[in-house]
Amino acid sequence: MKLTDIVIKALKAPETGWIIYSDESLAGFGVRVSEGGTKSFVLTHGKLRRRETIGRVGVVGLADARAEAKRRLAEYTLGKQDPTSITWAKASEDFIADGRAHLKERTLQDYRRMFDRHFRFGDLVVSEISADEIQRRIGKLRDRPAEQHHAFVVIGTFFRWAHRNYYVDRNPMERMVSRYRYRPRTRVLSDDELKQVWQAVGDDLFGKRVKLLILTGQRVGEIANLSQDMVRKEVVTLPSWLTKNRREHTFPLGTMAAEIMAGLSLPVRGKYKARAFENYQRFKARLDKASGVSGWTLHDLRRTFASGLAAQGVSLPAIERLLNHVSGSFAGIVGVYQHYNYMAEMCRAIGLWEAHIGQLVRHEEPMFRFVAKSAPKLIPDFRETI
Repeated sequence: MKLTDIVIKALKAPETGWIIYSDESLAGFGVRVSEGGTKSFVLTHGKLRRRETIGRVGVVGLADARAEAKRRLAEYTLGKQDPTSITWAKASEDFIADGRAHLKERTLQDYRRMFDRHFRFGDLVVSEISADEIQRRIGKLRDRPAEQHHAFVVIGTFFRWAHRNYYVDRNPMERMVSRYRYRPRTRVLSDDELKQVWQAVGDDLFGKRVKLLILTGQRVGEIANLSQDMVRKEVVTLPSWLTKNRREHTFPLGTMAAEIMAGLSLPVRGKYKARAFENYQRFKARLDKASGVSGWTLHDLRRTFASGLAAQGVSLPAIERLLNHVSGSFAGIVGVYQHYNYMAEMCRAIGLWEAHIGQLVRHEEPMFRFVAKSAPKLIPDFRETI
């Protein structure tokens, strides 16, 4: 059909998906109509039949859209390459798909969260997203500096990828600078605070996970994504896809942690999901109120664990093994040639820590100190009664 303003106005939307009405006067030019009734001028060209969006009907007139289509076709014929016209929705999905080859699933989940929460550009062509609009979106987060910086980094990563893939002729963020300055947290809970938190948490899923964080020193996402296949007797093995440094991590469980773990309903096999602790904000606020301890995060329990072990006289290499750190004692050449697993030292450290926590919370059951009978074997019965 020959497209005119009257014809375009009368075009009907499909029941599902979208349909393209082609213009007989210009090959590849047409109007795409979505099931919601949205109409856009599009151009399909080349051997790969690549489709570009020129603009929405009503925003761009028919004559201007047809002229733009002719201009682009002429440039493609002459060999000039303009940025590929691709919508934000399609480009963001391609960005995630490309990342699967080298990024962890938890990182991709985080990208999706940022896109869905702060950068919903929909069918807007990527090359039409202005620096002003990006700054406006990021500016809305000024009351949350850490989240603002995180959003800045994610959208910046996307546009560097878009520039490399010729989706934008120029990176709109090349002159932007984040004002955020990272200040590492130093919060360590005192023994009294640990006791108050322990006694205030309930026996629900949130409470059990908080106690496991206190007893094991592992990361929040690792505890939240535990599954049955990772737990064997008194040993937990976190797969490389779950850990921050992409290294498999095996650590021992003490008596208290093993009892809590036995009471958890864990999925049979793990697969990373963006599991925050369910209703985290609400439960954390209740815990702060019930315990009387405030100004702390769940990640601070990891720092408290490390500091507490140091106070018990545990060596730094053993602490770093428990935390699955690859810097510090195991950085550089040491990390290449030193593969001793420190299981015996980790077992003793966990025994000392559980004894300390047991005394704090007046745990009345017998306490155990771990002693590795055979360090190379990770699954023997490590426990011996004091």
